[in-house]
Amino acid sequence: MFDSSALLRQRFAALRSTAELFSLRHVKQSHQSLSVRRNVAEPPCFSQDEGAMLTVRVNGVEAYAATADLSQQGLQRALEHAESLARQIAGQSLLDLREQPVPSARHDHVSPNFDQPLPSLADCLGLLAAESASVPKDSRLVDWQASLSMSLVEQTYLNSAGAELRHAQRFLFPGLGVTASDGQDSQSRSLGRDNFGQQGGFEIVERCGLLGAASRVADEALQLLQAPNTPSGPRDLLLMPDQMMLQIHESIGHPLEMDRILGDERNYAGTSFVKTSDFGHLQYGSKLLNVTFDPTIGEELASYSHDDDGSQASKQFLIRDGLLLRPLGGALSQFRSGLDGVANSRACGWNRAPIDRMANLNIEPGDQTLQQLIEGIEHGILMRTNRSWSIDDARNKFQFGCEWGQLIENGELKGIVKNPNYRGISAQFWGNLAAVGDRSTFQVLGTPNCGKGEPNQVVRVGHASPACVFRQIDVFGGDA
Repeated sequence: MFDSSALLRQRFAALRSTAELFSLRHVKQSHQSLSVRRNVAEPPCFSQDEGAMLTVRVNGVEAYAATADLSQQGLQRALEHAESLARQIAGQSLLDLREQPVPSARHDHVSPNFDQPLPSLADCLGLLAAESASVPKDSRLVDWQASLSMSLVEQTYLNSAGAELRHAQRFLFPGLGVTASDGQDSQSRSLGRDNFGQQGGFEIVERCGLLGAASRVADEALQLLQAPNTPSGPRDLLLMPDQMMLQIHESIGHPLEMDRILGDERNYAGTSFVKTSDFGHLQYGSKLLNVTFDPTIGEELASYSHDDDGSQASKQFLIRDGLLLRPLGGALSQFRSGLDGVANSRACGWNRAPIDRMANLNIEPGDQTLQQLIEGIEHGILMRTNRSWSIDDARNKFQFGCEWGQLIENGELKGIVKNPNYRGISAQFWGNLAAVGDRSTFQVLGTPNCGKGEPNQVVRVGHASPACVFRQIDVFGGDA
């Protein structure tokens, strides 16, 4: 861990620049993916990547250059290139960043259980093979797969103001999916799709429930195959955490990214229905809605001590009692907008500049057990595990589909239904939030593949949520 830090410090100290501020962000990451499909091990996938981004500030103008050449000469060339770019664009710069604060902290952040070794590659494949083999023998079960991917990331940030920030993180993503078909219809059931990723060690595999899950997941796929279609019409909606995370991601996370609100994403991933004037004024949801940016839950995917621009991360309420308070805006967006944000300036690797990204975006638990949530519904439906999503470029109107549906009548769970879907408008939808589950319903989840930016950046995002109830939502089945 941090094997290259001493050499990086030495080479950084030897760099020469006339810039008033310069920094180096070194990233080294490796990734492996294992999969067993229909009892056959697929070829493992391995990758490694390493390089550094050099950033300068010259007369209030910032520019950057990246390099995979980590020699003293390679780093110096990248620094000089960044400085040359800053001077070239000075006449076109819209901002003078000389008054922007400069980070100077020194800190190490390490994932939970980072020092604990993982099972061997052969043992991991054996585990996946055993899970695959436990899928029942039924001609209707036409496809199934057990998988495990892991990423290791080490990052060091140094700047000429004395900052030294190091992160060592390990991410695991267990997966399991089964598809059933009767020749007329097919239905799939999974262990939360790709959304059980966490930071830490092999305890993640046990915590997510992968071990011994294959027979249950297969049975649920067969139940869906025989289930009736979801009825259409307004119903109360009970969303479980593995669907809540998609709802949070698309209709709270992306709309609150400050660079999107300022127009930076207009060309690629759209805009936002939120305006800068809404902060402190817009009632985003009911008074039960409390949303936090929280980098303090160690196992969550985007837990860290400082973001990629060196800003210290701390838990902050973005929405409290339904009222919109602050955006997902890093140091640059805060400087541009004059609004308080959070430490969420993040890059996907060494050759991308940090931009405003979701990190850990969570809904705080309420006070009702799952049984109490169900008992409070007279005419409704429970949905879990996202399988499709569609939302407009302002992140306002949406339509989401789930794998699993179960009707609720007079406070009791009833029959299973397939193809459950729902739609709404973000602010109206959150305004219909009527009950929030307690800590016993709360799950820490996350996605490995949130895309944004030009050139595109794919990052890991954490979402933790309890189960939640929404009143009178437009629900429909696969025929609608």
